[in-house]
Amino acid sequence: TTRDAIDTRVDTENGPVIFVDTAGMRRRSKVDPGTEYYSIVRALRAVDEADIALLVIDAVDGVTSQDQRLAERVDASGCPIIVVLNKWELLSTERKEEVEIEMQRRLYFIGDSPIVKLSALTGKNVHRLLPLLTEAIVQYHRRVPTRDVNRVLAAAQQQQPAGQGARVLYALQGAVDPPTFTLFVNRELPQAYLRYLERSIREAFGFGSTPIKLRVRQRSEQG
Repeated sequence: TTRDAIDTRVDTENGPVIFVDTAGMRRRSKVDPGTEYYSIVRALRAVDEADIALLVIDAVDGVTSQDQRLAERVDASGCPIIVVLNKWELLSTERKEEVEIEMQRRLYFIGDSPIVKLSALTGKNVHRLLPLLTEAIVQYHRRVPTRDVNRVLAAAQQQQPAGQGARVLYALQGAVDPPTFTLFVNRELPQAYLRYLERSIREAFGFGSTPIKLRVRQRSEQG
């Protein structure tokens, strides 16, 4: 069995999608350290270069420490993540509840990322993946006009001011992959308020679970 990441192209009505199967990333008890090391390095490089990541979890095993570490790596890379719970049909009702609790406890940092419960063997719910992938990729590359960004932030600040005279003077989207917004402020804004502004942008433009980054630059009212 190959230990390399394998590329598979799937042509869709919205264009081609390249799936990179990071084969060889197995749990420690199943790993041959010498051979496996380089496959893991290649797989992690694939994560860093991906537009979106599918984290496939064996539902029978539940959320393992390696699943958590991989999710953290994907989260740090800034690309969207879809969690795939495979073999879901094999679980009892009680075990399903336990796995869902594990998800909340160990993968809390992925927020509202989509979760697809499916069976790769029978094909049940596999059809749900492509629409989610397509939408996530579109949002990941999306660029919002500057005037719309400032309109949303002005409304958010009017509804809930930051206090102590702090405010966003101007904002723009400086990058995509993931969508990154630069906020020019007159003084430092509390982290809680920045989360509020991020949520306002996310909701206004329908970014859903797509990661968003905010960069803050301080300048004077005159500058």
